[in-house]
Amino acid sequence: MPIIQVNLIEGRPSEKIKTLIENITDTVSETLDAPRESVRVLVTELPKTHWGIAGVPASERK
Repeated sequence: MPIIQVNLIEGRPSEKIKTLIENITDTVSETLDAPRESVRVLVTELPKTHWGIAGVPASERK
């Protein structure tokens, strides 16, 4: 059973997350010849205060 984890900065619309899950599922299923029913996709949204870029929280970047 393939398990795919995706970490994102929060703020995207739920419809975009749904589309991402569908597309990842399709790609993994096709690439690995795995049944769609066996593919798991975990999406974790993190606040900008918890995501660092070049040593600075994303919430403080312009």
